[in-house]
Amino acid sequence: MNINEPLTLLGGLTPETFMRDYWQRKPLLIRQAIPGFKPSLSIEDIRELVTREEVESRMIWRDAKGWHMAQGPFEKLPGPRKKNWTALAQSVDLHDDATAELMHQFRFIADARLDDLMISIAADGGGVGPHFDSYDVFLLQGVGKRHWRISQQTDLSLEPGLPLKILKNFQVEEDYILEPGDMLYLPPHVAHDGIALGDCMTLSIGFRAPTQATLACGLLQAANDQIMANLGDCSGLYAEPALPGPVLDETYKDPGTPATETPARLPEGLINSALQAVSAVKFTPELAERFLGQWLTELPEAALFDPPEDPVDLFELSLPAPGCLVLDRCTRLLYRNDSLFINGDVAPEPASAALRSLADARRLDLNSDLATTLTPEERCMLTAWVEDGWLRYST
Repeated sequence: MNINEPLTLLGGLTPETFMRDYWQRKPLLIRQAIPGFKPSLSIEDIRELVTREEVESRMIWRDAKGWHMAQGPFEKLPGPRKKNWTALAQSVDLHDDATAELMHQFRFIADARLDDLMISIAADGGGVGPHFDSYDVFLLQGVGKRHWRISQQTDLSLEPGLPLKILKNFQVEEDYILEPGDMLYLPPHVAHDGIALGDCMTLSIGFRAPTQATLACGLLQAANDQIMANLGDCSGLYAEPALPGPVLDETYKDPGTPATETPARLPEGLINSALQAVSAVKFTPELAERFLGQWLTELPEAALFDPPEDPVDLFELSLPAPGCLVLDRCTRLLYRNDSLFINGDVAPEPASAALRSLADARRLDLNSDLATTLTPEERCMLTAWVEDGWLRYST
């Protein structure tokens, strides 16, 4: 993607300008971000999708008794005459190729931040109430109209005792009516409330926003697994192949320690020994890379692959050759320097130019010069990915 090329998706802004001036800074309304947009899935398709066990879904409605929320799957949704309800299907990109392709239009933002595409359908008056998200979101109107009211208020206090997070004092600053193809970008903590005007579908492209606690705990777990791996225990999530690190196998010794009259008191020597041991652990970029690479490519439970009955063997192809390799919609592939991560695993081969190109473009043309640089080991690895359904060979 040329980040200096104006995009209709961004209202004529270049990705570079959008990221500099709007990302995590201020909202942006984009009329006809996708002119004549028609979603690949209909409202009826979403009604069917939320009946499936493998699809994370919710239904939210409001009546005289207040707000209500239920978790799916649902045997059926309310009929066409029922108002003031909405149903949300999470991670629809895992279930539909065209939806995944739509989400990939936002890859001017790093894959490490891109999370999922949620689709909500609603009857007249349906919505989830005035609220805020802790992450960035693009709200693309798919079917019908939705009335959005937004505010950059600092008061984010919530109504107590409700099954969902509803703002207590929502103060409208701007409002818009979005039609199919219109899109609204909202940074984190911008208050918003969307109300369906008749039957409605909205597509939400959301982004990961891990807390510092999440990152710290993950890095500490990675350090623990590194230590255990270097002791020969490879049961940890991030242990194989082990990263270089300290081998903390010396046992605690305290020769010359005097007899004590306070046996229940923790010894200072043991305290100091523990601190000295942990100080030997180095939190390096490589350790953070290992944690983030595996964590960010971990597959959600809803990710299902369909391995081919007769997978191609890349050793049988004389490169360059017709066709291309395409990552499955559920596959997550990231790299940094020489490290390559796929679907929660450390790839057995380093991130060569050809493999980095596959990760960035999510496809590799087998008739390209890059394809001819694939080593026998890389061909073996890619063939295994094809056999697992992670990668598809397309002619």
